[in-house]
Amino acid sequence: MLRPDVPGVLAADQAVQTGRAIAATQLASGAIPWFTGGHVDPWDHVESAMALSATGLLAEAERAYEWLRATQRADGSWPLQVRDGRVEDAGADTNFCAYPAVGVWHHLLISGDDGFAERMWPVVRSAIDFVLTAQRERGEIDWAIGESGTPTGEALLSGCSSIHHSLRCALALAEHLDQPQPGWEVALGRLGHVIRHHPEAFTPKTRYSMDWYYPVLGGALRGEAGRQRLFERWSDFVVDGLGVRCVDDHPWVTGAETCELVLSLEAVDEYDRARELLAAMQHLRDPDGSYWTGLVFADGKRWPEERSTWTAGAVILAADALSRTTPGNGIFRGEKLPTGLPLDNATCCEQVTGA
Repeated sequence: MLRPDVPGVLAADQAVQTGRAIAATQLASGAIPWFTGGHVDPWDHVESAMALSATGLLAEAERAYEWLRATQRADGSWPLQVRDGRVEDAGADTNFCAYPAVGVWHHLLISGDDGFAERMWPVVRSAIDFVLTAQRERGEIDWAIGESGTPTGEALLSGCSSIHHSLRCALALAEHLDQPQPGWEVALGRLGHVIRHHPEAFTPKTRYSMDWYYPVLGGALRGEAGRQRLFERWSDFVVDGLGVRCVDDHPWVTGAETCELVLSLEAVDEYDRARELLAAMQHLRDPDGSYWTGLVFADGKRWPEERSTWTAGAVILAADALSRTTPGNGIFRGEKLPTGLPLDNATCCEQVTGA
């Protein structure tokens, strides 16, 4: 199996070293915490597991997915935060619960293991059904469901954009296993529509770079519309030679956000910009192959003082997309992913025009 290799930026042996650094943090249970001694959440756990798959550590990746299968709750969710097997926050983040669909589809693409897909299908089906209980009529999905089972009443653009991608991957898995899910197709169409046409549906988080690029990363915006969105606020977030700001008014670049922008740019055919950004963030690489979370460039200090597994995971996924190496390299490009049932003539968008 070939490993991601971006000449002059990240060599294949460096990618493997990074995969092994993630694996070294994995617990005996299969869980992958943010860092040694840190907590586990489903989204970042999956991002790290995807990097294990992409670097050929398939057994370690499967242990990570087995942890998800073993810890999923009866309603299809996972706790928002767990540490050393103890639940620290029992609420459920809908984006976090949807994301295993992305990881399972990605691992299937790389491994070709239908047995794995069949084992994980009930997990994905239950998780997506849980997430869709928080979808509103217009299409947006509340960001969390509390312990009482009540949605928060607040939708976030970045989270809904990520769920949009998760739904596409879940539908791809359903099609592969001949398990039609027409309700998911309708939900995906409604969600894509609200992301593209109803910014008022979401709590404003415009200071954060994730709200800027996630509609592109999650596949709701592509082509010229996607490029225009990325170029509109380029100068607000991109710091030449260093990476991407997490927040537009803080002198702080973060590796994961930079690599997610790399994936977004690659998905709209902006390869050169994407490669430059992946090269720019390599100052966060540690000699052992792990990656520091971020840098406060005003004083040159790494902050927080942690090497996060999910940052390393994002690096590997960005490198794989740019190098088009593994069979999973196109997952953020949306290759062969269903688009859902288009929402035509939406009543929410009807306008009365004068003669």
